[in-house]
Amino acid sequence: MLVRYFGAAQAAAGVAEERLGLGGVPFAAVLEEIRDLHPDGEPSMSRVLERSSFLLNEVSLRDRATVIGGEDVLDVLPPFAGG
Repeated sequence: MLVRYFGAAQAAAGVAEERLGLGGVPFAAVLEEIRDLHPDGEPSMSRVLERSSFLLNEVSLRDRATVIGGEDVLDVLPPFAGG
């Protein structure tokens, strides 16, 4: 699966995107994997994920039980400032 990071999520991960060797797992497990991969970023990845919105294949994702496949694309969208 491909994870794409934006804004503060990209800063916490240190990369714009990365492939995870996951598939057929719940969204909650993907979030745990992301936290485990990026434990020491600044800002904190855990904190960023708590405040973020998510898109799965360009569709809003909220249900943590949703199963994510190996070919899916997950976008991590932290709150954006602006006006």
